[in-house]
Amino acid sequence: MTAALAEKISEAHAAVRDSLAPAVVTPDQRQRALRALAAAGLPTTRDENWKYANLRSLERVHFAPSSPRPRTDIPEAALPARIEGYARYTFVDGVFAPELSSVVDVRGVSVTSPRSSGAHGRSASVATRMAAALRAVESGAVPAARSDDRLAWLNEVFATDSARVDVGEGVDCPACIEVLFVATEPAQTAASYPRLEINVGANARLGLIERHVTALDDANFVNAAVHVNVSAGAQVSHYRLQQAGARATWFDTLSAAVEKDARYDLYVVNLGSLSARSTFHVALVGERAELGLHVVSLADNLQVHDGFALVEHIAPYSKSEQNVRGIAGGRARVAFNSKVVVREHARGTDSRQSLRGLLAGPQAEIDVRPQLEIYTDDVRCNHGATAGKLDDNMLFYLLSRGIERDMAQQLLKWAFLEDVVARITVPELRRHIEASLAGQMKETAAVKELV
Repeated sequence: MTAALAEKISEAHAAVRDSLAPAVVTPDQRQRALRALAAAGLPTTRDENWKYANLRSLERVHFAPSSPRPRTDIPEAALPARIEGYARYTFVDGVFAPELSSVVDVRGVSVTSPRSSGAHGRSASVATRMAAALRAVESGAVPAARSDDRLAWLNEVFATDSARVDVGEGVDCPACIEVLFVATEPAQTAASYPRLEINVGANARLGLIERHVTALDDANFVNAAVHVNVSAGAQVSHYRLQQAGARATWFDTLSAAVEKDARYDLYVVNLGSLSARSTFHVALVGERAELGLHVVSLADNLQVHDGFALVEHIAPYSKSEQNVRGIAGGRARVAFNSKVVVREHARGTDSRQSLRGLLAGPQAEIDVRPQLEIYTDDVRCNHGATAGKLDDNMLFYLLSRGIERDMAQQLLKWAFLEDVVARITVPELRRHIEASLAGQMKETAAVKELV
C-alpha cells in the first residue's frame, strides 16, 4: 500500500470517527486495526494470493462510510423477492433498516443490530480472534505478504453496524433467517461495510441466507466481513448470493471456526460486480468437524471474480469437501485458489478439492489452483483442477441428436453449474439462483424452462 493510500484511509477515519458507533467496534479496536493496516498495507497484485484480483479501484475509493442513517426510499421492486418462511433483516449501506425488514420472532434465535440496541456487537470468541491477529501483525509475527485479513481490518476501522445472529443450544431452525445487504452509494461518495456474525449453540441447526445487492447506483464499493462460530454438534447451512451492480467493487472476508462433531456447509454464488474478491478461512478445530464449501462463479464481459480459501484441519478425523465451478465469458477472468493445511495433530483427516473452470469466450481466463500442506501421515487427501473449453465429445453427441449448436452449448454450460447449484436445499432460493444464472447466461427460452 502506498503512503498516499495509507494517509487517505487515516484521514477518512479521522473525519468520521466521532460518528462511528462504539457498540459495533470500540475506538481502541478501530485504532489497532488502523495501525495494522498501516504496517501491513492493503493487498496488491504482487501478493501471491491476490495476483488475479482486480485491485485498481482501491486508488479511487472514498473509504469513509455514508451517513449512519440508512436510506429507506428504496422501492420494493429493487429488492430481491422474499423467501417464504424466512424472516428478513435488511441493512442499507451496512446499517440496519427496520422499515425494509420483516422481523419475525423465532424461539431461541435472536438477530440484533448493535447500533440500534446499544449492546456490544461481537462475541468474545470473535473479539479474541481479531485481537490475536492484530497483535501478530503489530509484533511482526505475520509478514504483510502472508496476511489475507487486511480487508477485514479495513472493515474493522469503518464498520457502521453489524448483524449478529445468535442461536441457542439445541434450537432447530433449518430455514428461518435472511440477512439482506443493500449498497446504494457510489464509490466516489462513500463506502459500504456490511458485517455479519453467526453464533450457533451446541447441537443446534440453522439455515441462513445472506444476500448482497445494489439499488439506486451500481458503482459501489462494498467491503464485507463475516464471522461464524459453529459449536459442538451443530449444523449450519449458509447460503451467500452476491449480485452487486455491474460497476461495483465487492470484497468480503469470511472466517469460521467449527467445533467437535459439527458441520458447516457454505454455498457461494457470485454473479455481480465488475470486480469481486472473496477470502475464506475455515478452521476445523474440533474432532470430527466437517466443512462443505460449494462455489459457483459466473463472469462475463470484463468481470473479474477471484477467490481464496484456506481450510485448516486442526483436530483429528475432520473432513472437508470443496466443489468450485466457474465460467468466464467475453474477456472475463475467474480465479480460485484453495489451500488445505493438515496440522500435525489432525490424524485421520479426509479432504477433497474439486476446482473446475470453463472458458466460454475467446479472451476469457480461468485460473484454478489447489494446494495441500500436510504435517501428519495418517490422512486421506485428494485434489483435482481442470480448466478448458466445452467437452467436444459431449457437444458432438448433442449435435448428433439434432440439437442446434447454440442450444447444445447452453445445455452443457447449464449442466456444468448445476453440479453445484443442485446441492442447494432451499427450493425457492435454488429456483431464484437458477433464474438469475439463466438470465445472465442469456439462455434461450428452452433452457429457461428447465428452471
